[in-house]
Amino acid sequence: MTIKKPLRFVALLGSLRKDSFHGTIARALPSLAPEGVTVTSAGSIRELPHYDADLQAEGFPPALLAIAAAIQEADAVIIVTPEYNYSVPGALKNALDWLSRLTPQPFAGKPVAIQTGSPGMVGGARAQYHLRQIMVFLDAYVLNKPEILVGGMYGKIDSETGEITDEATAALIAQQLAALARMVRPDE
Repeated sequence: MTIKKPLRFVALLGSLRKDSFHGTIARALPSLAPEGVTVTSAGSIRELPHYDADLQAEGFPPALLAIAAAIQEADAVIIVTPEYNYSVPGALKNALDWLSRLTPQPFAGKPVAIQTGSPGMVGGARAQYHLRQIMVFLDAYVLNKPEILVGGMYGKIDSETGEITDEATAALIAQQLAALARMVRPDE
C-alpha cells in the first residue's frame, strides 16, 4: 500500500521499562509502516507526576504539553502497551488522565490503533478493552481490526536485539498500520 499524501503517526508507549517488549514493538513501527507513513514517538510518559487537580491548577507539566502537541499534530496515534493486573498500566492511565484535562482535547476525532501484548496467551486483551473504554471518553476513533494482541511475547519479540522475531506478528502489525492509514485517508 502506498499513501499518496504523507501521513504522520505517533506512538504512545505504556511501558516505562527500558528494554520492554512493547518498546521493541514501538521502535519497530517505522519499518513496518506502509510507504508514505512515518511513525515517531509521542514522547515519554515517565516524567509525568501523578494527576492531581492542585498540580493542574499550577499549570500543566511541560512533558504533558509536548505529548499533547505531538498527538494533535499527528494524523493518528498508536498506543503500544502491556497489561498490568488485567488492565492498563498505571503510568499510561495517569498520562491519559492528564491528557483528558486539556482543551482542546488532543484525542478528539483522532484515529487510534491499540497494540497490546503479554507473556501469557491472552495478549493483553483486558488492557485493550479498558483502553477502548477510555478512548470513548476522549472522543477518539479506535480502529477495530486487525487487532494486535501479542500472546506469548517471549517467543516473538527479542527486546535485547530490538527485533520482532515472529514474522506473523510483524506482518499483522504492518496490516494494522495499513488499515490505520486507510482509516485516516479512506479515499486513497
